[in-house]
Amino acid sequence: MDSHSQVAVALALSLLGGLSTSLGALFVVLNPAPNLKMLGLLQGFAAGLMLSISFFDLAHNALNSLGFLKGNLWFFAGVLFFGVVANFIPEPTLAPTSSDKSRKKNGDEGGKDIMKKHRRQVLFSGIITAVGISLHNFPEGMAVFLGSIKGLRVGLNLALAIALHNIPEGVAVALPVYFATQSKWQAFKLASLSGFAEPLGVIIVAYLFPSSLDPEILEGLLGSVGGVMAFLTLHEMLPLAFDYAGQKQSVKAVFFGMAFMSASLYFLSISLPEDMSL
Repeated sequence: MDSHSQVAVALALSLLGGLSTSLGALFVVLNPAPNLKMLGLLQGFAAGLMLSISFFDLAHNALNSLGFLKGNLWFFAGVLFFGVVANFIPEPTLAPTSSDKSRKKNGDEGGKDIMKKHRRQVLFSGIITAVGISLHNFPEGMAVFLGSIKGLRVGLNLALAIALHNIPEGVAVALPVYFATQSKWQAFKLASLSGFAEPLGVIIVAYLFPSSLDPEILEGLLGSVGGVMAFLTLHEMLPLAFDYAGQKQSVKAVFFGMAFMSASLYFLSISLPEDMSL
């Protein structure tokens, strides 16, 4: 295969992975309105997915490739970086919640305000999940590209494994967005966009990355992404899950999410040839 057809194949395969995020969103859109408990459990599940990706995938690879000290430095650089950035992101729960419309209505304003505050927080967590999953899908796109260079079978196995674990990721993004906006289209759109980070990863590796890029720096950057995701999950998503589903149920959902993602990472790794790792 020449380089152009390699890129075309990798793009097609990564689109398959990306579109399965939309499939997850479709489940949400076609179901009736979600309740708060379900939303909380799903936030817990999504937190588990993200923690598993962060610790068992990105940080783990960085530690293996760069050694314990360097791997940790990159990881905590990501944590620190986002800790600083988070200070500048307006905290959704502190935003003013009473609008002119609700002031005009003399109905149950307090209840509406609480609901609105929740909605803002839920929307924020949905957007965070979308960003986190996009960051995770991005290196997956790179992996599909590198895998399909090794051979079509490798690329295809990789894309299928990625597609399967992208379905619950789509649900994890779409449900909070749908709950917050009551718009099926917005939920579907945001989940689909997070999936399209995958073909974007292919394009960037194929055309923009210098082939001489130090693999150590790439591993380090991915380790930092792990740190960012761990911070986001513990800072934003877990508190929300606790609010909605209670601590005990949420923690179970977190571990279920972690186990699910670990299993899918395992199946992803056995579909790779021996001389290549994700």
